[in-house]
Amino acid sequence: MDASIIPACEFRWIMPEIMLTGWALLLLIIGGVTKGPVASKTSGVLCVIGSIFALYFTLNLWGTNLDVFNQLYTIDNYGTFFKALFLCILILVSIVSLRYADREGIGSGEYYALLMFGVLGMMVMTSSHHFITIFIGLEVMSLSIYVLCGLLRGNATSVEASLKYFLLGAFATAFLLYGMAMIYGSTGILDVVELKKYFLLKQPFSATMFVIGLGFLIVGFGFKIASVPFHMWTPDVYQGAPTSITAYMATGVKAAAFGALIRVFFTAFIPFQFGWSEIIWVLAVLTMCVGNITALVQHDVKRMLAYSSIAHAGYILVAFVTADRALASSMLYYLMAYSFMNIGAFTVVIALEKKGDNNSEIDGFAGLGVRHPFYALCMSIFLLSLAGVPPLAGFMGKFYVFSTAVKAEYYWLAVIGFLNSAVAAYYYLRVMMYMYFKETIGEPGTVDRAPQYGLVMIICIWALLHMGIFPKTFLTIAQKAVGIFG
Repeated sequence: MDASIIPACEFRWIMPEIMLTGWALLLLIIGGVTKGPVASKTSGVLCVIGSIFALYFTLNLWGTNLDVFNQLYTIDNYGTFFKALFLCILILVSIVSLRYADREGIGSGEYYALLMFGVLGMMVMTSSHHFITIFIGLEVMSLSIYVLCGLLRGNATSVEASLKYFLLGAFATAFLLYGMAMIYGSTGILDVVELKKYFLLKQPFSATMFVIGLGFLIVGFGFKIASVPFHMWTPDVYQGAPTSITAYMATGVKAAAFGALIRVFFTAFIPFQFGWSEIIWVLAVLTMCVGNITALVQHDVKRMLAYSSIAHAGYILVAFVTADRALASSMLYYLMAYSFMNIGAFTVVIALEKKGDNNSEIDGFAGLGVRHPFYALCMSIFLLSLAGVPPLAGFMGKFYVFSTAVKAEYYWLAVIGFLNSAVAAYYYLRVMMYMYFKETIGEPGTVDRAPQYGLVMIICIWALLHMGIFPKTFLTIAQKAVGIFG
C-alpha cells in the first residue's frame, strides 16, 4: 500500500526530532551560562531525560506509514526501528558520560548538545527516501562528530583525530553528493522510490553517468561504514577521540550509514542488484579479511576494537550482498547486537583509563581478573559476544547473516565469513588471556568504579543474553521494520 500524503503542518509525526532539537538547544543555553561539575552533571542528566522522552515518542510511531513535508520525510517502521536504536545508544553513552566526560573536563552543555544533534542527523538519514533529506541528515551527524572527536583539551591525538575525520569525511561526502548529483542528472529524480519505478520502466538502463554516480554512492557510504578500502581513518580516529565518543561513533554512525545504505539500495537500485552486488561481494571479503588480520597485531585495545569494527562491517555486508529484501532483517538484528557489544566493551576501557590519558594498551588489562573480577567478567562477555560464542547475541547475529548468504547461494562468501570469525576469536581471547592468566605489569592502575559504568554494563549484558537466548522476539521486530521493502 502506498504511503499516505499528509499536510506539512503535521509536526506531531516528527516529535522525536523536535524533542531532541529542543533539548539540545536547552543544553547549549545551560552550557553558555553555567560552568563546573554541577553544570556538567545537570547537562548529562537532562540529556538522559530528554533522550528517554524522545524514545517514548518514537515507540508511539510504530506501525505508522506516512510521507510528510511533500514526501521529503517518511514515517515508517524501518525509520522508527533505527530511531529507537539511536536513542538507546544515546541514552547509554550519556549515562557513561555522566562520569567520564566530567572526569575529563569535557562534560559541558555543548558536549551533550552535540550528542543529541548527532543522533538527530542519524534519525533524519534513516527516515527519508529522498536524497536531499538524506544528505542533510548526514551533514548534521558528521559536523557534530567532527567537533566531539577533538574535545579532549591538550591532547594532540584528539585534535589529530578530529582533523583527520573532518578532512577525510569532507572528501567522502563530496563523493556521496556528486554521486547523488550524477544520478539526478541521468534520471531527473531524487526520490529513491520514484527511482525504482523509473528503472523498472526503463530497463535496460545503463547510462554512463548513472553507473559512475552509483559507484560514487558506494564510495561515500563505504567511508561511513568503514569498509575496506575506505577504512584508513577508522583506527586513528577511534584511538584519538574521547572513548565515550568512540563508542558513540562505532555504533551510532555505523548503524546510521547502514540504515541509509539499505534503504537506498534495497529500494532504488534493486533492478541493478546483479551489478552492484558483485562489487559489494568483493568489498565484504576485503573488509572482513583486512579488519581481522590487522586486528591480530594490535596492542592498543581501542585500535583492536576499531579494526574489529571494520571486520563487523564486512559481516553485515555479507547479508547485504544477497540483495534479498525479505532477509534484510538479519542486518538489523546484527546492528542491534553489535551496538550493545561495543558500548559495553568501550565502557570497560573507559573504566580502566586514567584521567587525561587516552592510552588503552592491552598490558593495562593484565591481572584484571584478580584485581577487579566484575569488570573482567563483563569484558569477557562482551568479547565472547563479539567473537560469536553462544548463547550471546553476537552468535545469533552471525548465524543470521551467514544463513542469509547460504539461502541466496553465496556459499563461498559464507565460508569466508565463518573462517574470519574463527580468526577474530584469537584477538578477543587474547584480551581475556591477559585478564585471567597474566600477572599485573608494573604498578597496578586504578579502576574507576563509578556506578554509571556498572549500570551500562549490566544493561548491555542483559540485552546480549536476552537477544541471544530469545532471538525470535527481536528478529520479528526487525522483520516488521523491513516489511516496507517486501
